[in-house]
Amino acid sequence: MDTSELLELIEKGEDSQTQFKERFESIDALAAEICAFSNSNGGNIIVGVSDDGEITGLKKENIRKLNEWVSSTCSQKIDPQVNVTTQNIKYQDRIVMVISVPMGSNKFYMANGKDIWVKTGADKRRAKREEIQRLLQSSGHLYADEMPVEGTNLSDINIDLFRSFYERRTHEKLEDLDILLENLMSNLKLMADNKLTLAGLLSFGKKPEEKRPQFVIKAVLFPGNSPAVSEYKDSRDISGNIPKIFEAGRSFLINNLRWIQKDQHFNTTGILEIPQIALEEALINAIVHRNYFISSNIRIFIFDNRVEIISPGALPNTINVESIKMGIHIERNPILVSMLKDIEDIPYRGIGTGIQRILHECEKAGITVDLIEEKDNEQFKVIFHRN
Repeated sequence: MDTSELLELIEKGEDSQTQFKERFESIDALAAEICAFSNSNGGNIIVGVSDDGEITGLKKENIRKLNEWVSSTCSQKIDPQVNVTTQNIKYQDRIVMVISVPMGSNKFYMANGKDIWVKTGADKRRAKREEIQRLLQSSGHLYADEMPVEGTNLSDINIDLFRSFYERRTHEKLEDLDILLENLMSNLKLMADNKLTLAGLLSFGKKPEEKRPQFVIKAVLFPGNSPAVSEYKDSRDISGNIPKIFEAGRSFLINNLRWIQKDQHFNTTGILEIPQIALEEALINAIVHRNYFISSNIRIFIFDNRVEIISPGALPNTINVESIKMGIHIERNPILVSMLKDIEDIPYRGIGTGIQRILHECEKAGITVDLIEEKDNEQFKVIFHRN
């Protein structure tokens, strides 16, 4: 970073990836700040700058002491250890230190033996229980879909749906098994501790919404192009297991979009204005790859000029929009991924080509599609623009 880049960063002000500090009064305070950045998306701590952006600078003895603190913090005050870089930049007769903290790859990080800090805008705060789970999930230490759901048992399973899945996968009859159904479900990670796991409940449950009502799909047909309205053309809460919500979500999209004639005979139905394959891929990806540690709904919003499919959770770990366009993916819910490819009428294969298929189908149809990751809002959007 050179002086001009530093001044530009200061001029922009503090945000979730930039923090100003005139000085640190204690090594514990420094550890808390580095911990928060490591548990979030990384960023820069600029020391020698006041909250309002005035460059106050650091004395040589301050710089020497701060470097010692940085070294001790990274090796002794944060667990697991982190690696940061420091840079001293001179502006006029003043020197500031920029501490660059990368996004942590082994979350969560704890400061001072007790506190797990995360960034919230330009501030930091102690992580809540749900956030700690999401931090563990982002590092592959914990998966939401393998966690048991309290108040469930084998009677909550739709046995006909599970039988269809099992026979489709193994080409064997479920009744011919010589092990208990509970043991089979446990082997597949659909049960744990005599309870259904989240994957078991969502994939094969009779009424998952009774145990996890936050995982329904909210589908809305808006008049015009703004969500700020008091009445809707159509609005539904779509509930049930994954096969049911996928089918109902797909039907909502198909029934509320236009069918157009291109080269078809005038007596034919025509084709959907947005390729059906692309819509199905976006919907099933939202269901499979959403963050189930976030208590929020998948949303299908249809406006006059666009269709939005919104999935809770930013992209996992180091994945970004450009990498998913190349087919790179990380399985946030590996049990769901392994189940759905063998459930009838679910167009999911789990090989990372869904986004590429969306882009290809939309390009052929002349449809513009945007993939938007909103890290601060913890959500991912696929937006299809209607012609």
